[in-house]
Parts: sequence; structure tokens; C-alpha cells
Amino acid sequence: MQSGVKTLSAGGGASLCCLLLLWLIYSHLLREGQLAVGTCEIVMLNRDSSIPRRTIARQTARCACRRGQIAGTTRARPACVDARIVRSRQWCEMAPCLEGEVCSLLFNRSGWTCTRGSGRIKTVTVIHETRH
Repeated sequence: MQSGVKTLSAGGGASLCCLLLLWLIYSHLLREGQLAVGTCEIVMLNRDSSIPRRTIARQTARCACRRGQIAGTTRARPACVDARIVRSRQWCEMAPCLEGEVCSLLFNRSGWTCTRGSGRIKTVTVIHETRH
């Protein structure tokens, strides 16, 4: 009976050691610039406010999306969204606007606008850059 308990303890210790090793490898990869699957980060953000009452912002994001997803925007933040939305240019389906804003497609489907009740309009146009 005692040898069975020792074997079980040894097996549990080996499993715990394995899990710890996997966690350390995963943590190291994240520190080395790898993104967790399903997440995005902003890598560049430029703003130009030289025109009165207008700000032009250009944002570049890096995403690690799951199969069937692609980089998009949800609630005004980079996010992984269904690739079908991007292919069909139905931008409002990814909920790109903030709470309380209304999304409308641009006439040529090159982007969308987010309109607040106060009349403030934010226009977003999409420029895709794919790297392999």
C-alpha cells in the first residue's frame, strides 16, 4: 500500500514539474514579443491635429488570431474578428464603435463612421497590410 502512495506522489510531482516547465516556456515566449492567441496590441499610433476641429490618427496593430479570424476593431480597440466580416466589408458587424455611438458603413465600404448623439462623427478607413 505504501509503495502505491509513493508511486502516486512521484507521478504527481512529475506532472507538476511538467506543468511548471510549460508555464515558464509560455511566459518566456510572451516576454519575447509573442502575443497570446486571440489578442492584439497597438504597435504604432500617430495623430495629426494640424487641421482645426479635425484629428487624423493612423494606428497599426499586431494580432495573434485564431483560425478563421483576422485583425479588426471592436469597441474602438484592435481585436480578432470573424474573417468573413472583413472579406465582405460589413464593418459594423464587428461592433467597432464605442457604447452609445451608431455605426454606419461608408458608401464605398472602405470603412465606417461612428456617430454620437451630440453630432460628433468619427470616420475610420481601412488599409490592410498583410505580412507572412
